[in-house]
Amino acid sequence: MSKIAPVSYPGYFQKYIDLVPEKDISAAFKNQQIVLEDFFNSIPAQKHQYAYAEGKWTIQEMLQHIIDTERILGYRAVCFARGEQANLPGFDENEYAAQSDAHTRNWNDMVKELLILRQATEMMFAGFTPQMLSQKGIANNNSISVMQLGQMIIGHVYHHKNMVVERYL
Repeated sequence: MSKIAPVSYPGYFQKYIDLVPEKDISAAFKNQQIVLEDFFNSIPAQKHQYAYAEGKWTIQEMLQHIIDTERILGYRAVCFARGEQANLPGFDENEYAAQSDAHTRNWNDMVKELLILRQATEMMFAGFTPQMLSQKGIANNNSISVMQLGQMIIGHVYHHKNMVVERYL
């Protein structure tokens, strides 16, 4: 499946979708599963609570953000694949992070949660027909397709992985 033209979704989604090298969504999910496990398991324990600047998230808070965002985008995907017509609400990622208490969680449990969540997300997308993948819905007043949500899920992880490498490690 080819990537969908950027004119059909808000521009700020583009930075995530551009990070997905594969044209096939199943291959993109499969390839990133290995990256997820290797990358998050390689981050040294002394860096989990590190933030590169005042007011920035720690790596552990960022990991919780990735988990939360994958759940939210996955929920949107299943809603739109099933024909949901309601405008789904947005979310304030900073407020979610502030309420997450990520710093109290066990790092290994969080990585395991992300890997299990990703398996479930991958299986969900594998069960979508081509018609379902092309279905569109509205979230936070923006029209987006199920396929684009899948690409965003994958690209969002690459975005934060790049941030960790550039600013935290």
